[in-house]
Amino acid sequence: MFLLFFKKPFGIAFWESDPGSLHPTLDPDPTEPTFSLFGVLCDFTARSADELSVNKGDKLCILKEDGGYVLARRLSGDPNMGYVPANYISKITQEPVAQQPWYISGIGRNKANYLLLSPPNRHGSFLIRDSESNRGEYSLSVRNHTKVRHFRIYKEPGGNIYLEKGHTFPSLEQLLDYYTVNWKVIQTPLLLPCIQKRPLETDQWERPRSEFQLWRKMGEGYFGEVWEGMWKNTVPVAIKIMKQADMRDDFAKEIQNLKRLKHARLIKLLAICSVGEPVYIVTELMRKGNLHGFLNTGKELTTHHLLSISCQVADGMTYLEEQHVVHRDLAARNILVGDDLSCKIADFGLARLLKDDIYSTSGSALIPVKWTAPEAAIYQTYSAKSDVWSYGIFLYEVFTYGQCPYEGLTNQETIQQITRGYRLPRPNSCSPEIYSIMLECWKGHPEDRPTFLSLKETLFSIYRWAYHPFS
Repeated sequence: MFLLFFKKPFGIAFWESDPGSLHPTLDPDPTEPTFSLFGVLCDFTARSADELSVNKGDKLCILKEDGGYVLARRLSGDPNMGYVPANYISKITQEPVAQQPWYISGIGRNKANYLLLSPPNRHGSFLIRDSESNRGEYSLSVRNHTKVRHFRIYKEPGGNIYLEKGHTFPSLEQLLDYYTVNWKVIQTPLLLPCIQKRPLETDQWERPRSEFQLWRKMGEGYFGEVWEGMWKNTVPVAIKIMKQADMRDDFAKEIQNLKRLKHARLIKLLAICSVGEPVYIVTELMRKGNLHGFLNTGKELTTHHLLSISCQVADGMTYLEEQHVVHRDLAARNILVGDDLSCKIADFGLARLLKDDIYSTSGSALIPVKWTAPEAAIYQTYSAKSDVWSYGIFLYEVFTYGQCPYEGLTNQETIQQITRGYRLPRPNSCSPEIYSIMLECWKGHPEDRPTFLSLKETLFSIYRWAYHPFS
């Protein structure tokens, strides 16, 4: 018996070679000299049966020198043997073991199992590691389909190493070269050095949760709670806390969008706490909370104020449109208000980067139906133009001071009415000019709706004419 096999948990096979022999038919010829490793400098085509054809980059074991020729055995490809001109080859200077792609230091058997069984590694992936039980020696770990086999690499007093007793090599490189060709000895090919996933770099946004103190709950929704708090007892911040563990993916999407999107009308990300639970998204503090609650407080907001709010949000949505990002949840509840009535778009948990003009999903994600374009609510097809529809609903909210659209209708009734051509009526505080913009946003065919750029230009023009006619 030449291999000892042990069955361990999780279906991983552990192998150790018997120091006696790996395979009785593959014991080396005792007359065969110890070879040296050379690399081929340029292609050579054999001119007789005694010569060996080689290509640039091939690795050769040189068995003996004979005048201007060497007797060589090729280690890569078809392992033939023959004569090659000596000036076609060069001795390979081995790199230190630590610099080799197949050597991984500081890991044991369990870690080797984990690495080799993890993507992108596959059948034939291998590594060499330091032996756990024999200091100064090594172990070869090889993936064989869904299992991992481990072989002890023995070291002789003189420094040579071997898997099978009597068949020694002066270096790990030469040992691997040999068993890459004669892989049947270990019953699994050595195809590719183990690929380690690069360790995640420390995120510049990541901060310890202990740096933040929660003061006052500002709001709560399906995705989580929003608190006013302090960062290091000095900086006022808003802290969004994930309410459910299964919402982590949505938070991750929101965080990634906040990291890369930068505009004066988008909420600014300050920090995140994603290690452990609960997850925090820390942003600049907008003290007046969300716009829907602010509109409902009964504060005296003039048409001038309402138009200013509309212009600010159109400005932010124009930026998202330029970045090919669809928000998918544009509504007054997702607009935050600052002390100076500045407005910023928030809640990017549903946002998606559009690689094409349209984003489709077959998932069962919750949809804010009364704010959602019919093609998105019915067919889950999103685009910048579906956000334009939502912006029309947002304008309705603004000019009704936070009134719920389609009040009294269920979600199903709302979709039925919209598909029949019904549109929300003009609010009392809304001019015909603004209402015509709403109707443009609610065109049945997405391609007939305006872009956010044109909406922004139209609204800014109305604002300047109404309140700064001579500027």
